[in-house]
Amino acid sequence: MAQLAKGKLNFRCPSCFMRDLDIDMFYNKDTGIYSCIRCQYRGTEEDVLEKNELVRVRYGAMYERFTKFDFD
Repeated sequence: MAQLAKGKLNFRCPSCFMRDLDIDMFYNKDTGIYSCIRCQYRGTEEDVLEKNELVRVRYGAMYERFTKFDFD
């Protein structure tokens, strides 16, 4: 069995990140696949980056200040 290690960059697991859990993924050098030890998510670097961009939509207005509330 291949040993998993931290990759060149620390990626967050997209599945856990959608549930507001900040879990780093481990990298398998032999297969080039990142995996999460908490939820069993597995994917390539491109797949992980693509899904993390989908999650960032939730935080799109994080740096905006809302001063007017028109709920009527």
